[in-house]
Amino acid sequence: MTLTTETATGSEERREAPLEHLAGDFYGFQDKLTDVERAAAGRLRAYFEAEVRPIANDYWDRAEFPMQVIPRLAELGALGAFVPEVRHFENSAVYRGWAALEMGRVDSGVATFVGVQSGLVIGAIDVGGSPEQRAEWLPRLANATLIGAFGLTEPTSGSDSARGLRTTARREGDTWVLNGAKRWIGNGTFADVVVIFAKDQADGQVKGFLVDTRDPGFSATKIEGKVALRSVQNADLVLEDVRVPEERRLQRIHSFRDVATVLRLTRCEVAWQAVGVAVGAYEAALAYAKERVQFGRPIASHQLVQDLLVRSIANITTSIALCMRASELQDAGVQHDEHSALAKAVATQRMRETVGFAREILGGNGIVLDKGVAKFFADAEAIYSYEGTREMNTLIVGGALTGVQAFV
Repeated sequence: MTLTTETATGSEERREAPLEHLAGDFYGFQDKLTDVERAAAGRLRAYFEAEVRPIANDYWDRAEFPMQVIPRLAELGALGAFVPEVRHFENSAVYRGWAALEMGRVDSGVATFVGVQSGLVIGAIDVGGSPEQRAEWLPRLANATLIGAFGLTEPTSGSDSARGLRTTARREGDTWVLNGAKRWIGNGTFADVVVIFAKDQADGQVKGFLVDTRDPGFSATKIEGKVALRSVQNADLVLEDVRVPEERRLQRIHSFRDVATVLRLTRCEVAWQAVGVAVGAYEAALAYAKERVQFGRPIASHQLVQDLLVRSIANITTSIALCMRASELQDAGVQHDEHSALAKAVATQRMRETVGFAREILGGNGIVLDKGVAKFFADAEAIYSYEGTREMNTLIVGGALTGVQAFV
């Protein structure tokens, strides 16, 4: 929010109003942001409350994505905020995590779009692109004149992508020929470019390619019948002899280890988004409990309801603390796979529990969209699984603790 005041000379001075603490921010973690970051978070929150919340249920119900929000997300600096060439202001991983929370507490679908466009697609080019590729692709993705998707998961390969990748790449002179299939690809139906990861038939290593969705042999089909993240346009992709010039091979992706770097940097923001989902469900349940009258008084006065609310805020508070420390480690340049993996595993598990508490507080009203909990309750199931299941993230942490990998 912006306040306008009159100075002694009669001119107007514009300043940002203080950003109120969220009901779910019980310990005031928001205060860890810088003044500039708090102002940016305030603008993001104001936009999501004014423009996204009123339409979110309808688009979720219709399983369509609100394309009209994309230009404004770019204007607000939500895309590529971590990349020096395209960011709107210098910011921290803590801020970017908080931004994911702010978006997630209103609409998981839009938050997931940002996670794909910014974290995965821009992130893949940030990690794996040459200077020329960065200059060509990053500005257009950050201003959303190009929409991207991230093609890693396959119909028969998810958690075992490191070894189980079946999409192949064969080099013919200055051209690569790609064959294979991808599944669950967010933005897949309307992307202009897809980062496709394929196994090089020559050396068996994973390489990354920027595939124009207009290329002959490429097709995308929307996955129908989802019960979570319905507004996210997930697609099945098929690549049949798709020819990609060498100049669109990501020059610094040499193996799955490089792909894992992209995933580590985005996994923590998914954890933050999960906290946002928990916050959104908690806020709706808290408001409902204060208004809903049973046995002659608001149910917020009932001990069992208060117990659920306290357990919810405890889950949220511990998750924010964990995510914030993981982001601080990223800012310090010392975050490892196990740090982001633990944050994602714990935050999503606590989210899943919290949205269940919120639905319980609302009783039967917890399964209808207009009471503010049902969408979070459903979307939590998808967020619980993507960017690494709880089990796989647990094994990453377990390997770091013991020095022994439980999977190879």
